Amino acid sequence: MVSGAMEPENYKRKERIALVVIVVLASLAVASLLVAFSYYCYISNKVSKRSKNRKRVDYEDKGSDFANIQVATEKGLQVFTFKQLHSATGGFGKSNVIGHGGFGLVYRGVLQDGRKVAVKLMDQAGKQGEEEFKVEVELLSRLHSPYLLALLGYCSDNNRKLLVYDFMANGGLQEHLYPISGSNAVSSELDWETRLRIALEAAKGLEYLHEHVSPPVIHRDFKSSNILLDRNYHAKVSDFGLAKLGSDKAGGHVSTRVLGTQGYVAPEYALTGHLTTKSDVYSYGVVLLELLTGRVPVDMKRAPGEAVLVSWALPRLTDREKVLQIMDPALEGQYSMKEVIQVAAIAAMCVQPEADYRPLMADVVQSLVPLVKHHRPTSKVGSCSSFHATRSPKA
Repeated sequence: MVSGAMEPENYKRKERIALVVIVVLASLAVASLLVAFSYYCYISNKVSKRSKNRKRVDYEDKGSDFANIQVATEKGLQVFTFKQLHSATGGFGKSNVIGHGGFGLVYRGVLQDGRKVAVKLMDQAGKQGEEEFKVEVELLSRLHSPYLLALLGYCSDNNRKLLVYDFMANGGLQEHLYPISGSNAVSSELDWETRLRIALEAAKGLEYLHEHVSPPVIHRDFKSSNILLDRNYHAKVSDFGLAKLGSDKAGGHVSTRVLGTQGYVAPEYALTGHLTTKSDVYSYGVVLLELLTGRVPVDMKRAPGEAVLVSWALPRLTDREKVLQIMDPALEGQYSMKEVIQVAAIAAMCVQPEADYRPLMADVVQSLVPLVKHHRPTSKVGSCSSFHATRSPKA
């Protein structure tokens, strides 16, 4: 009789346990559904906002690394009217032309407040010029270093695109190493100390782009004409129209069409289109050779075997006797053998055919610092880590 009474009681207990389990499972299922629904709403809202933001920008080139130009006041840039810049440059008169880039003429100008500026007037035609304009505004509004040319503002008036920079009284390095006949540049022979200081400051500009920005910025058109000199011959790196964001991965590359200037383009980039910070290091090495030799990177008028600067100089850079044969005659008596050997060794490492054998720009800076007697104190440079958010979808 007792066992018969126990059976219904056990049955009821099992029933209660099953009910509790069912309730718990149902509660968990409802909670999971609520979490999933909340997450769905969050994602939908985020996507909706992103779509609205994309609709606000008029940026047709999906292949660019940089987002469209945002409100200028957010970036600390001044927006000029075409009339202001027309007046500042004397109506863009020929007498005020101080340079000619791949995408337009550069004019000397004076603003109403008395500031001297350089104004780049972009060529009317060409999608490439339009892209350069966008890249320079977006990039230079974010980068801040005493070794980069500062962008003060811009003008975007219908099809007329203009960029306004700090004025650099002594123009480009190239003009001083070998002045172009018929140009407005004033010829000057740069002494050894000045050349070393220019080499260091240009290296610091590239070091900032490669080491202080995430992801790194690859200049892609580093050359002597894009190193500008102020009234005291201090150097700043300029012209970022072809700049590209590099890979986040150590030793990684980005694939892109080959752009740059003959004689400065790294061999692996020219062959494969694989671009890395080491491509800039190669270009820097070519500039260092220009400072040592006073020769242009490619000169077909030279004797056989001497037309390409890197090919001619590289075998001589590590030979104590031969290195003196490549030195610019204008520098005779200004340098010590020890200094020449050290700078030649740096140049030889930078122009190595294999990218992996080239040094980092930080190493180049460290090697040059002891050789430069009077250089600007190292300034604090702002870092830029927000480029991840500025990339547009790749085509």
